[in-house]
Amino acid sequence: MKKWMPLFAAILLEVTATLSLRAAVDHPAWYTLVTVGYLGAFAALSVALRNGLGVGVAYGIWAASGVVLTAVLAAVIFNDALTATMGVGIALVIAGVLCVELGSQHAQRREEEGAA
Repeated sequence: MKKWMPLFAAILLEVTATLSLRAAVDHPAWYTLVTVGYLGAFAALSVALRNGLGVGVAYGIWAASGVVLTAVLAAVIFNDALTATMGVGIALVIAGVLCVELGSQHAQRREEEGAA
């Protein structure tokens, strides 16, 4: 859990920064939250990597989760479009992240078995 919590924080900070960027178009004071959010996201991501999370898995989950959450929350908050085609894309992104994570777990198990 030590390596996953910073990743979840990085995702939330990045999504917050991205949504704030949209808000900053009309209200420039939001740029402060944009800056803090992106800096915090990269800092939290680096902690997750330092705690042993693989870069492929961490980046894949971070980026994909950011895309999905941003699209869904932008539809809710800013009334952006969220079409059926986008829903299929979101499902494909989630499936791709699951494949990367499951593949990573399989590789890790093989390494552990080989070391034993």
